[in-house]
Amino acid sequence: MTMEGRELTQFLDRPAQEVAAALIGAMLTHDGVGGMVVETEAYAADDPASHSFSGPTARNAAMFGPAGHAYVYRSYGIHWCFNVVCAPGSAVLVRALEPKAGLAAMVRRRGLEEVRSLCSGPGKLCQALAISQSQNGMPIGHGALQLAPVSRRPDVVAGPRIGISKAVDLPWRFGLSGSRFLSRPFPRDR
Repeated sequence: MTMEGRELTQFLDRPAQEVAAALIGAMLTHDGVGGMVVETEAYAADDPASHSFSGPTARNAAMFGPAGHAYVYRSYGIHWCFNVVCAPGSAVLVRALEPKAGLAAMVRRRGLEEVRSLCSGPGKLCQALAISQSQNGMPIGHGALQLAPVSRRPDVVAGPRIGISKAVDLPWRFGLSGSRFLSRPFPRDR
């Protein structure tokens, strides 16, 4: 399903956990390089694990902007992480893609040829797609960052988010069932 402008914004302007599940199977590209979203995590404004929980700061300002924009931040001072802003103060972290477009560019940027490892984590994904701080706040669907949600939802699994210490019980990590491109396997399907 191709969505543009207002339609994409309306699709994204809703609770993060709904958007996170709905993005599984979507195509995400930056300058034509990217693939199918196979893993996401939701972060809501009232979620103590979210960067927005304590209110707006210079770092998280994009999370309080309009839905359908990118929120890009550096994790542990090393890796960039790409998020899709949804409802105010909420965003979806894109954790993994199945590479589909621009494989040669991804291989060059990542310095490896194993396709499964090109985008199997948020830092790997940003390196492979050349996403950095310069994309923070950019509108998605206008220009370099493109997102095309699917019309028919694939089989999605859910489980606890990874690498957080607060609100660890929330099952707000979503993945494409059976995908070999996940950053980490899910516990057995429930």
